This record gives sequence, structure tokens and C-alpha cells, in this order.
Amino acid sequence: MKTTRSEKLFKEACELIPGGVNSPVRACLGVGADPLFIASAKGSHVTTVDGQEMIDFVESWGPMLLGHSHPEVTKAVVEAAGKGTSYGAPCPAEVELARMVVDAFPGMDMVRMVNSGTEATMSALRLARGVTGRTKVLKFIGCYHGHADPFLASAGSGVATLSIPGTPGVPESTVRDTLLAPYNDVRAVEDIFHLYGKDIAAIIVEPIAGNMGLVLPEEGFLKALRALCDTHGALLIMDEVITGFRAEYGGAQTRFGITPDLTTLGKIIGGGLPVGAFGGKREYMSRVAPAGDVYQAGTLSGNPLAMAAGIATLSVLKASDYAALEARVEAFAAELESILRGKGVPVTVNRLASMYTVFFSDGPLRNFEDVKNSDTEMYSRFFRAMRERNIFVAPSAFEVAMVSFAHTEEDFAKTLDAVRGIKL
Repeated sequence: MKTTRSEKLFKEACELIPGGVNSPVRACLGVGADPLFIASAKGSHVTTVDGQEMIDFVESWGPMLLGHSHPEVTKAVVEAAGKGTSYGAPCPAEVELARMVVDAFPGMDMVRMVNSGTEATMSALRLARGVTGRTKVLKFIGCYHGHADPFLASAGSGVATLSIPGTPGVPESTVRDTLLAPYNDVRAVEDIFHLYGKDIAAIIVEPIAGNMGLVLPEEGFLKALRALCDTHGALLIMDEVITGFRAEYGGAQTRFGITPDLTTLGKIIGGGLPVGAFGGKREYMSRVAPAGDVYQAGTLSGNPLAMAAGIATLSVLKASDYAALEARVEAFAAELESILRGKGVPVTVNRLASMYTVFFSDGPLRNFEDVKNSDTEMYSRFFRAMRERNIFVAPSAFEVAMVSFAHTEEDFAKTLDAVRGIKL
């Protein structure tokens, strides 16, 4: 069989880059495949270096809600690049984008731009510890908040895909202050606060879990977390790196009516460019240097390219019909589940807004233990069969499928036809 260009590039990459990739899940190890190298992307499609055009349900892991190469975003980036790519000094676009982000989220009075979701979450945790004078943080098993040391205790997503329990290189002393509870288990959180309440600086939570596949918060779960933080003097950090501007324009906190103390955001606020942010109530954000005593910095933070892309992206999103997209995704996901059930396999398709996950399990799935009991080998077969049929889905059973405003009814129809044609 002729060697493809992707295969050649991957072989070369393995000699130069650890594992041949710059982020582990891209290696496709969890689905028994090699990665495809992408040459270009437009709208709802990506094209590989071998010319294979595919319908994209990865969307750069979420931020491309407008689809790839949106003309207004592209124009904004090109114009900004012509004026310089980085200043190491403030630029007007920082102020404009900050205003748009603050206006969108009920939990924000001020925001600090950073360069990634990982930077956002690690900075938010530092701020919470600085504000409260406490050291412990409570996170949920299977939730992923970036690869900063304190969060790599029972993380989800890529760590779960590769079956790594934490990771070497993180001292036990670093995660000793990371407390763990099952997602959706209010009683477990209450028990932890009973034992450690005076030492807990914050709860950090994905308001809609997206790194163990899509797992929805049960009724009252987020409200209970808010109440426990209020009672014990801890801060509630909502990690909206995935859900910010995707679950709704104002994020999951707007959708569910729960106001956090701090919020973290990711690349969607930069149209997919490397960017992130953390923000929250003025009394807390005023503690961030140079206004206050909690240090955080970044040379590329607020760089003009990402800011221009973010302004263009949020301008389009603010005028977009989220409800119509959600209705289309709901119908598509329901039909997808029906087709797979017709094949006689156990399946549950969780969905919300423009996100869904195919779990090969009868469900319900309310936490990471439930997710781990789904059939990952069947998902691997599903992944490979879909890829052969030009459908690009996440190379992990523990990820969320993303739909953009650029996806068409033809895209959905072709995807459903592909599912009808596969054998599991």
C-alpha cells in the first residue's frame, strides 16, 4: 500500500517531536490510528495534506464556533498583522475585547487576558488562594483544567485516554492540596467541606463537563456548589474554557443562572488563536498585579492578533441565533442516536447547545466512573469507520463533538449516511 503524506510527516515528526505531536490526544493512540495532518480548513470542513476533505466535528476542540476561516475574522487578523504581530505594550483592541467579555458574563467586572486556558486556570487558582489565604482546591474527578501541576490529580480527557493516573513530574506535595469529588455528587462535596472547609480556597468546576465527554450538571448541582462556597468563604471558579460563548453567548453561568466568583475562558475569545482569560468580581480581580499583590504576567498577553480576532468573533456571535443552532444539533444528535441504537449497540448521545458526545453505553452518565464503563473499543471502531467516510471526529471516547454555525444540513445528512453505513 502506498505511503500517504500524513504517514510520512508523522514518521518524521516522531523523530523531532515527542510522540510526533504537540498535544497528546492528537496522536490518536486511544483509537488505534495515526494522526492525519491538516493542510487547510474552511467553514465546517478540514482538508488533509493528502487531499481528503472531511466534515469537522472537532473544530479545534471547540473554539471555532463560527467555523474555520470565517471571512470577518480572517480579515481582522490580516489587518492586525499588517500593523505588527506583538508590541509588548498595551493596544486599543485589548480594551475593546475586555469590554465585550465583561459585558457578556454576569460573573465578571474585570478580566485579565492570558495566552491559554491552562494559564487562565492556574492564574485563577493563584488568585483564589491569594484572596482567601487558603491553600486547598476542590476539583471533580475527570474534569480537566489544563496541565498545571495542581490540576493533574484525576484529570480527564487526554490523561484518561492514555490511562495515565496523574503524571510523573508532579510532586505529591503539589497535589496534596487538591481535593477530589465525583462530578454531580453534592453529598461528597459537603463531606469534604465538613472536613476541610476552613482550608479550601476554591471549588473549580466545568459547569458542563467536557473532558470526560459531555456530562451535564444535574438539577441543583451548580446551585449547591455556589451555596457551599458562600457558607464556607471559598470562591467558586467556573472553568468555561469549553462552554464560554458556546453553551450560550454569556456561557454556562448565564444559561444556568449561577454567578461564579471567577471565570476562566479559552481560545474562543480569540477566534481560535492562542488566547485565554480569567475574570471575576472587582474585589478579587483588583488583587491582581500591578493593581494588587497577586502576581501574574505574560509578554504575549493581549497581543494585537488575538485581540482583533476576538473582537471580530464575538461581534458575529452576539448577533447569531444560538437557539436555532441548538435545535438543529438536537435533531441531528437524536437521529444519530436512533441510527446507532438500530444497530443493536448500547449507546447514549448526550447533547446540549452545539455540543454532543457519543457514548457506547446504555447510560445514564453522570460522572467519570459512568463514562469509564462505556465501550471505548467500540468508539475506536466508530472513529476509524467515520474517518474512512470523511467524517472528522475526536480521537478519544472522552471528548466532546463540536458543531459550528457553519455546519449545513448537507453536512448533517452526509454524517448520518456515514453512520448508517458503518458496522460496529
